[in-house]
Amino acid sequence: MNYQQTLDFMFTQLPMFQRQGKAAYKANLNNTLALDAHFQYPHCNFKTIHVAGTNGKGSVSHALAAILQSTGLKVGLYTSPHLRDFRERIKINGTPISEEKVVDFVADNSEILKDLKPSFFEMTVAMAFNYFSEQKVDIAVIEVGLGGRLDSTNIITPLLSIITNISKDHTNLLGDDIMAIAKEKAGIIKQNVPVVIGETQAEITSVFSGMAKEKNAPITYADGKYQQKNIRTVLAAFEILRDLGFSITENQIADGLQNIVAKTGLLGRWQILQQQPLVICDTGHNVAGIKEIVAQLKGLKYNKMRVVMGMVDDKNIDGVLALMPEFATYYFAQANIPRALAKEKLQEQAKMYGLFGKVYNSVAEALQNAINEASKEDVIFVGGSTFVVAEVV
Repeated sequence: MNYQQTLDFMFTQLPMFQRQGKAAYKANLNNTLALDAHFQYPHCNFKTIHVAGTNGKGSVSHALAAILQSTGLKVGLYTSPHLRDFRERIKINGTPISEEKVVDFVADNSEILKDLKPSFFEMTVAMAFNYFSEQKVDIAVIEVGLGGRLDSTNIITPLLSIITNISKDHTNLLGDDIMAIAKEKAGIIKQNVPVVIGETQAEITSVFSGMAKEKNAPITYADGKYQQKNIRTVLAAFEILRDLGFSITENQIADGLQNIVAKTGLLGRWQILQQQPLVICDTGHNVAGIKEIVAQLKGLKYNKMRVVMGMVDDKNIDGVLALMPEFATYYFAQANIPRALAKEKLQEQAKMYGLFGKVYNSVAEALQNAINEASKEDVIFVGGSTFVVAEVV
């Protein structure tokens, strides 16, 4: 198989949460542990930092990797989902895994993949850990896919665990209240491993402090708007890494933070796609994420706001729509995935919140119409779903 055929196999033959949602989620670590044993426990061959949380974990993971690269280390970075290309998920010093490595991994391990029938995410984690071990990284930043306790990444014992924040998302899998979700995220706290909590939330502090006490894990709270809050978390993490013996200067931290995109290839986080009109996209897609995005939009100067929007059908649609600005002109579309909420349904629900606009056959068409109708002084925001953003970056 060539690279495209390999991707077709991975995306169609392996259960994939990104496309199918709950049906692809496996609430145990059995396959992950079996794959890990098959590859002779590659995750034991490099140091790790484990990052969980409802929002901000991708930004924090990229910032950590960028700073670690600034110190001269060979740094693995595992994140999800991807936006343009599968290979974004697995990087070393900002360079994605090669197409050849992806093809070879699937071809060389076809028998065990056939026998175990792992999910897409389980196989991807195995590929990442195997690649990082083979390439002899000094350290890898590992972003949790979903939840924490039963996530495939949770077989590692990291130097440091980080939980950015907790809000309601994936409630059909993680629980329908914030305490239940917090307990799932707290599942990444390990025995004697320090943990940073990115945001103090009074109603769930007891969950983290209780788990940390049970695991004898030193706990640090880092409090600080959206990206700024993430930086507070990152700085708290590096204070702990220094205590663990890492030599990290203030200049290296500054260099990493100033060059996150250049060093890691981060996409879709308050990303400016063009100027005049200003077009910005962001992958924030739940109530907490949208709240932060709307706050950032309020800080911009513009003539008129236009919003290209699509969502997936298993999110809190009403909660998100209630936060969106009523004065904007909307361009409704749906991403090209099975989980996408029908654009006509989104348009109808949006009307209940005073949000009005037309529907378009694709995200690209919606964005092009927004640009065509905008003046140079307007701002266009593209978002509502990771998959909508994936079609414009």
